[in-house]
Amino acid sequence: MSGAQRRDSGLVVEDRGHVRVLTLDRPERRNALSSAIQADLVEELLRCAESGDVRAIVLTGNGPAFCAGFDLKEIREGDRRGEHFRPPMNRPTRSLFEVVTETPVPIVAAINGAAVAGGFELALACDLRVAAPGVPMGLPEAKIGMGANFGSVVLPKRIPMGIALELLYTGEYVTSEVAERWGLVNHLVPADEVLPTALELAERIAANAPISVRRMKETAVKALELPLWQALRLDVGPNPYLSEDRKEGIAARLEKRPPRWTGR
Repeated sequence: MSGAQRRDSGLVVEDRGHVRVLTLDRPERRNALSSAIQADLVEELLRCAESGDVRAIVLTGNGPAFCAGFDLKEIREGDRRGEHFRPPMNRPTRSLFEVVTETPVPIVAAINGAAVAGGFELALACDLRVAAPGVPMGLPEAKIGMGANFGSVVLPKRIPMGIALELLYTGEYVTSEVAERWGLVNHLVPADEVLPTALELAERIAANAPISVRRMKETAVKALELPLWQALRLDVGPNPYLSEDRKEGIAARLEKRPPRWTGR
């Protein structure tokens, strides 16, 4: 993939070296997650997982919002047509948030504007988050009769239980400054520096041994709830200790030169 490609759903896909940039481009709908854009995101993430060239991903939104969550207009139109509504985990397709979490390539969220409802869940599913000041974040699902299934599971794992439950029960927003204090935001930067900072962070990740980075992500995600003795014995994905890149990395360090990673 070379230049930026825009899908009919509104997803823009662009490669910048070993970094793939995925942009939600529905500013008129505040980048709401329609069924079509969810399907395209899942497909692109699966492609990234299969690619040997993609070593980091940046996920962002075009316009004033990062993502306003699920497309409520689309849902209401389905209700009016009498269509049966299935909760996210009861659908024949995989949950977008689940796929984001399980993608072995590290994902950096560049949060340029509001990240609320499913948009906040999407940001939570990413590995790292870069945000502008004053960005509203939260889960208003209790105010509209929705469930926030992913957020209800993940948020209490990210921040203290009492704070997570208050956000879930009240449906109120906090700013990115507060989220940074809680550790939900890695870097808080001026609005015009959000995407460049996320890209620079992704490029630093992509400069490292791809097998090592993938192994670290898969181990960290899958070991999170395991007892220490089980977590230490996880064996997920290719083993970097047995790779050609391990030999190359050591040689490059001793020879004081940049490593030439092959992903093998």
